[in-house]
Order: sequence, then structure tokens, then C-alpha cells
Amino acid sequence: MRERLTFIVEHTDGATKARAGSLETDHGTIATPIFMPVGTAATVKGVFHRDLVEQVKAQIILGNTYHLYLRPGLDILHRAGGLHRFSSWEGPLLTDSGGFQVFSLAERRKLTEEGCRFSSHIDGSRHLFTPENVIDTQRIIGADIMMAFDECPPGTAPYDYASRSLDLTLRWLDRCMTRYRSTEPLYGHYQALFPIVQGVVYPDLRRRAAHAVTEYDADGYAIGGLAVGEPAEQMYEMIEVTNEILPQDRPRYLMGVGTPANLLEAIERGVDMFDCVMPTRNGRNGMLFTWDGVINIRNKKWEDDFSPIDEASDCFVDRTYTKAYLRHLTIAGEMTAAQIASMHNLAFYLQLVTAAREHIVAGDFKEWKAETLERVTRRR
Repeated sequence: MRERLTFIVEHTDGATKARAGSLETDHGTIATPIFMPVGTAATVKGVFHRDLVEQVKAQIILGNTYHLYLRPGLDILHRAGGLHRFSSWEGPLLTDSGGFQVFSLAERRKLTEEGCRFSSHIDGSRHLFTPENVIDTQRIIGADIMMAFDECPPGTAPYDYASRSLDLTLRWLDRCMTRYRSTEPLYGHYQALFPIVQGVVYPDLRRRAAHAVTEYDADGYAIGGLAVGEPAEQMYEMIEVTNEILPQDRPRYLMGVGTPANLLEAIERGVDMFDCVMPTRNGRNGMLFTWDGVINIRNKKWEDDFSPIDEASDCFVDRTYTKAYLRHLTIAGEMTAAQIASMHNLAFYLQLVTAAREHIVAGDFKEWKAETLERVTRRR
């Protein structure tokens, strides 16, 4: 078993902070920058693993600690041999810590120094997440990359609250790292633990958090608590001040972000890894991200458009189905519509970060990004 993840920055863009690298795990090597499809409950909604690999070209997917803890539960996951075997996903896996879900359960949870007590959204049963048992839970899930337990305050949180929250997150981080270093993986492959930089939209708090987390010499670092209500420009500023401090030789993961524009702006500022539910969630509701802009497939203008969904894409669904057909399925409420739209959007996101990587390597990322940003953000 390896002793830590291997991350190599292979190319940097001379005009920006963008970089192309490779991240090696026991379940495969990931080319960065990378977008990671979200598999909340041990599946990426509506997309078979075969298609995630062959069409979407996904290299790593996410599992959600909160949801997996509640259902199917730790006993089933342990007996199955971890999430890889339970779900038959053979590539790398990342799990969040449940911190964001705790944040979103405002009416169902109570934070203390010990951890977070919450009520299940499924049956109302009471549970406790602590820094220690969140590490234990992620050991049982068996992800290649685990997240430290944190509090994720809203993007509009006042300074005093943000500061107290950060203090709590850092104390929890120390307990997470202690538990992580005193336990071993259960299934014979290495598991990394990424600390999370919090601090809302306050530069001094973000800097304090970034300095604090780097003291642990972790395999990589996450930037959390963004895209939760703050303006986009503040998000980009927080990425910049954080990445000035995070080590150059470790991967940087921007959690839960975001739109195609968010990805391109964050890549320009030195982010390597992304996840977001937007491609699948918006796809299920009829929003398509394409190389020529954003489409609401429900609009009548697509009723008799017999052109491919996205002529610039090489994904199977984009070559096979027309906008008119997808609109028909969407209006009719057919489940195939959600499958096609989800696969299309995920493939587009992966194509976007892959193209970004190619242009970083080629040395013209800045020019490509400016032209691409204008194309992919327009409304059609």
C-alpha cells in the first residue's frame, strides 16, 4: 500500500495560475483539472457506470457520507467490502464528510464542541456526527480521498460568526487528523484525508485557515464554504487568497462548484478538482450546458429542431438524439429524458476540463478561456 497520494504538476500556464497535473491513487490516476460527478447515494443519478467511463469519461466520482451512513448504513457497506465493491465502481472515489449536509439541515441539527446532533431526513431518528466517527465512517465507506469534518456557514454569515465557526472547524480538524493517523484502511488501499479551508468571504479568515491546514502536511486540501450565497466575485477572491498559501505540490479541491464559468475562473486561479450536482440536477429539469451556450430544452423553439443535442460533443447521446426528440421526452415526463440530459451535461463538464487541460499544456489557456467563456455562458 502506498504511503500517500502522488500528485505531480506537469504543466503551468505562464499567463495565469492554471496548472495541469496527475493525481495517482490505488484505484487509478486522475488527470487534472478534473470534474467529479456526484454519486450521492452510491450512484450518479440516471447514469450507468459503463456510460460514466465510456461516454462521460469520468475518472473519479463522489459518495456522500451523510446519505450513505443513513442508507444503506455502515453494516451493509462494511459487509460488502466498502463502496467500491458495493457499487461496482472500479475507479477512484471521494467522500465528503457530511459537513455540508449538516449545514443544510438547519432545522434538524445542533452543533456543539462534541460534534453535530441531527435528525434523519428519512425517519426522524437521532444521530451524532463527531470528527472521530466521521473518520471511522469514511474508513468503512473506503473512499480513496476522505474529507475532514467541518462546519459550512452560509456565504452571508457575519464576521463574528464566521470566526467562531472557523475556530470550531479547526479544532474538529485536529481531532480528525488524530483519528485518521491512529487508524488504518480496512480494504487494502490507501485513503487520503483532505482538510477543508473555511472562512466565508473574509480574506483574513481564509488566510488563517489556509495557514492552519497546511501545518498538517496533508495529501491535498479542499476549499469549502463557497457558492453558498456569496457573489461570484467574492468567491473568486477567496480562491485567490487561499491558493496563495496552499502548497503548490498538493491538489486543491473546490467543493460544490459550480457553473461552467465558475470552473474556468477557478482553474485560472489554480484549482485542480471540482464537484457539483448542477449537471445532473439541472439536466433533470431540462437545462443543458453546451459548447454553444445554455439551452432550456422545454422551450417551444426546440420542438422541430432536428439537429444533434450538441454537435461539438463526441458523447453518444449528443451524436444520437436531436433537440426535438429530447424536448418531446422532457415534456412527456419520460425518465429517458433525465438520463440523456444528465449524461450530456456530465460529458460536457468533463470535456470542458479536459479542453482546459489541453490548452494549459499548449500554453494558450488564457486566450482559449476568454473565447470559451463567451460561448458557453450565452443563453440560446
